[in-house]
Amino acid sequence: MCFSASASFAASAILLTIGAISIKKSKTGPQRLLSCVPLIFGIQQCTEGILWLGLSHTEWQYLRRPATYAFLVFAQVVWPIMVPLSMLRMETFPKQKKILKVFLGIGILLASYLAFCLGYYDVSANIDCYHISYNLDYPKITLLLGILYFLPTVIPPMLSSIKRLRLLGTTIFFSYLITHIFYKDYLISVWCYFAAIISLIILSIIMKLNKKK
Repeated sequence: MCFSASASFAASAILLTIGAISIKKSKTGPQRLLSCVPLIFGIQQCTEGILWLGLSHTEWQYLRRPATYAFLVFAQVVWPIMVPLSMLRMETFPKQKKILKVFLGIGILLASYLAFCLGYYDVSANIDCYHISYNLDYPKITLLLGILYFLPTVIPPMLSSIKRLRLLGTTIFFSYLITHIFYKDYLISVWCYFAAIISLIILSIIMKLNKKK
């Protein structure tokens, strides 16, 4: 979470619980992959909780660097692939599948580039105004990276033939928009504030799909 170590760990526990329930309720491989989203959110929030400890307490400062990189791997490498891949696996309509494959391709290319940047350029984090600010010494193509990141992480659910996945996509879109408007300098961290809402929607999708069977 974006406010404190305790908030991050509490969010992590909630998200891991939602993820575990979602996986238990899942009946198919694609459903189980989608159910992994809350679990990954939970692990990601745990890494940021550890980072809060490293930034707030000198005795834990050795955790800063590994926790920073762990959080950014989830944020910049995992999600651009995980979101379109999970939507593609859930999809049954051939036309949507073809489109989603394009977004998955974009996500793989972006994740590969960002993984390279994480390995080659310096990154750091600091507490600023009760949020964690991530400082990325990447090549200055911020606008392009923002657009490329938006495409695979926000758009795919909105293209789904499954109504509730489109609701998920709309929620992701507005959470991104609100975060970008009000917390632009802390976008990477604050956007995860909406993870609980997104995860609950995923759980409801899984339960609704299997209720019909």
